[in-house]
Amino acid sequence: MWGKDKDTMAHQFDTLISGGAEIVGDITFSGGLHIDGRIRGNIIAEANSKAVVRVSDKGEVIGEIRAPHIIINGCVKGDVFSSEHLELASKASVTGNVHYNMIEMVMGAEVNGSLMHKIEGIAKSGSSSASLTPTPLPGKSGQPSPAHQAVPHPASGSSKASGKG
Repeated sequence: MWGKDKDTMAHQFDTLISGGAEIVGDITFSGGLHIDGRIRGNIIAEANSKAVVRVSDKGEVIGEIRAPHIIINGCVKGDVFSSEHLELASKASVTGNVHYNMIEMVMGAEVNGSLMHKIEGIAKSGSSSASLTPTPLPGKSGQPSPAHQAVPHPASGSSKASGKG
């Protein structure tokens, strides 16, 4: 509307945690949440919302974040669950596992944990962002399935991952 593009309109932030603020406890919200301060607790978007969490380069979260859209440019110590879109900006630092449907990661961002892609068919069946759970990889006891195990390369005798399956 009036020169604003669709993305700008989609990310309006209703709630601001300012740089001097520290919140201890869980936060449940809808809409937009911008964090410049510190949160010690879990951040959970209301089910079926188009909620957005943005952790600025001055922000810090010690706890889980569960929302459809998440933008991180600060420090997060805890698991991150994004059912729609996750953006890790250049100053992002995540210590924990990252569960995502679609990810955008800029040079300089760091993740100290596992990246776990949410399979689209399964992601669509769970409508609540708060119920987003990781999907285990195929195979037994965390081992890769036979179709994804390393196989000797015939020309050099070295190993490479098989693309079968």
